[in-house]
Amino acid sequence: MDTRLIELLVCPVCKGPLQRGDQGQSLVCPADRLAFPIRDGIPVMLENEALSLDTADNTPAVALPPAPSGQTD
Repeated sequence: MDTRLIELLVCPVCKGPLQRGDQGQSLVCPADRLAFPIRDGIPVMLENEALSLDTADNTPAVALPPAPSGQTD
């Protein structure tokens, strides 16, 4: 995913900045501790699709599905 696009997107919950997370498979809001999945190269910015982050290591409490093979960011 293009870094410029990440800079334009904000968390739909708090409107705060997002960071690339989970090996490029999600966008993370550190303020709300939510990970928004990226599916087929498209960020899913819906609160009900977000995964809560594990407090210990900032990884999703539930594993994200693997990216399809051959997909590039």
